[in-house]
Amino acid sequence: MEALARVESTALVPAAAPALEELVRRFVEAQDVAPSSRATYARELRQFCLWLQDTGRATRMDTLTRQDILAYKDHLEKAGKSSYTVSGYLVAVRRLFAWLESEKVYPDVARGVKGAKKARGYRKDCLTPEELRLVLDSIDRSTLEGLRDYALVNLLARTGLRTIEVSRAELGDHRKESGEPVLWIQGKGRDTKDDFVLLVPETLKPLRKYLKARGPLTQYAPLFCSLSAKNYGEPLTTRSISRIAKNALLRAGLDSDRLTAHSFRHTAVTLAIKGGASLEQAQAMARHTDPRTTQVYFHNVARVESGAERCISF
Repeated sequence: MEALARVESTALVPAAAPALEELVRRFVEAQDVAPSSRATYARELRQFCLWLQDTGRATRMDTLTRQDILAYKDHLEKAGKSSYTVSGYLVAVRRLFAWLESEKVYPDVARGVKGAKKARGYRKDCLTPEELRLVLDSIDRSTLEGLRDYALVNLLARTGLRTIEVSRAELGDHRKESGEPVLWIQGKGRDTKDDFVLLVPETLKPLRKYLKARGPLTQYAPLFCSLSAKNYGEPLTTRSISRIAKNALLRAGLDSDRLTAHSFRHTAVTLAIKGGASLEQAQAMARHTDPRTTQVYFHNVARVESGAERCISF
């Protein structure tokens, strides 16, 4: 991954702006973050640099103003980028210019430029218990691939794991904590596997059946692996996990842009709360750093269950 960050950061801008290319490269390498985060900065800043070139601004970097950064924000929004993508790109630009100012190269003209306004509510919908059963029943478990997909989707729905957390999981991460089976995970933005999710019997049974069908494996083998001839045995990528989850939804007749692999995470948190989980319990399972993020789920559940609309009669 370190090599990836370096490769991407060395091709950020065209040869016409070598000074900017060098500055962005130095910025990326100066960041005290995980290699994957450096690669993200490099990728996002490449888009900014290409825009500078396309608009003729790359030749006057020393005269860029706040209005230029706002123009880039407007460009991203008009290009149809989601509010989350726009905000991510602007974070990279803000950090670049903050670093440039600290290095006494350029003034921080991006300071205070806000990200795109995010819509209220979740980007993805959650499923009902009935829909979850339909999804799981739609998976053919007569093959190794089916056993894998069933165990995977079931795990997502019962633990709220993110696709990146599943992709990083290895067999050796499946251990016990206080005598109970758990899966240690490397969460989003983490460098180590320092948190875990509980594997209840309903989660564990299909997982064990799948692993038994795979045969003897080392502790370093991926928990969920590719079964294709091209990359057999390699960890499933986040894209593959998303595709497996989406295909299961489609087979169950649930065809919506708002239903994706991430919907299973929303579903797990929502069903845990409806089942009686406290704020502290739900936050721990979801691994939210800020309890206010988890509180949104409680608010939405309470809003639906005690909606004033139910009191209206004609």
